Amino acid sequence: MSNPTFYRAHGFTLIEAVLTMIVLGIMAATVMLFLSGPVTGYMQAKQRATLVATAHTALAQMVRDLRSALPNSIRTTQTAGVDALELIPIIAGGRYRAGPGGSYTANTDILQFNQADAEFNIEGHLAVPAYPFTNSSDRLVVYNVGVPGANAYSNSNVITPAGDAITITNLGSEDHVQLSRAFQFAYRSPGQRIYLVGQPVSWLCDPSTGTLRRYSGYSIGPNQPTNGTLGSLAAAQVSACQFQYDPGTASRSALMSLSLTLTSKQGERVTLLEQVHIFNVP
Repeated sequence: MSNPTFYRAHGFTLIEAVLTMIVLGIMAATVMLFLSGPVTGYMQAKQRATLVATAHTALAQMVRDLRSALPNSIRTTQTAGVDALELIPIIAGGRYRAGPGGSYTANTDILQFNQADAEFNIEGHLAVPAYPFTNSSDRLVVYNVGVPGANAYSNSNVITPAGDAITITNLGSEDHVQLSRAFQFAYRSPGQRIYLVGQPVSWLCDPSTGTLRRYSGYSIGPNQPTNGTLGSLAAAQVSACQFQYDPGTASRSALMSLSLTLTSKQGERVTLLEQVHIFNVP
């Protein structure tokens, strides 16, 4: 009769399994202790980078608009918590003919200031998008200094009437401007400067809704837009902003200071400041 064979069971006991789980838990907690700081820092840095990119893009768009502004057309205001900045953009510019020379053939080539004038030449070219150029939404401006009697926003004296057609043709060495209705500019520009301008552009910042918007496609008028819901969204998560304009002097350029603060839902906060020198010689 053979002896019975005994088999020994292999595996973990309950105590061993519990001890293993405790050790692994301690190891995981230790690893997380060392990793949580870098991970948190990475997430915060990522949020700040996103905010900086958003603010930088918005400010870059504002700077592009400001650099194309008609001299003395920038104005700012702050109403009901909304910071507003408005300007009239230049499409093209040049020097009007004030006397004989170049392609001068007759007085019709000279821009008259003592009477309404419907046609004149440009010394050189206005650099319009294409010739012949005809448009009834753009307007011509001479000597806008931003004061009563010489303010383009008043729609008189220094700016051609809204809706009047402007036709510009290339004569070779000069451009010829034809207005659908004769207009008398009130003042001569010392530098014979004339500007072709489009419709105004406004930037509206409303921290209460966390938005910065760009508003365009409206008519030139005396009242500056201050409704923060107008226009297309340029930046969200805006918690503060400031548009400060120093018009400068006859010997010093104007200075536009733009401050924009963005805050994420997690509390990350960035503030960007941009300053732009504005050429205001009319």
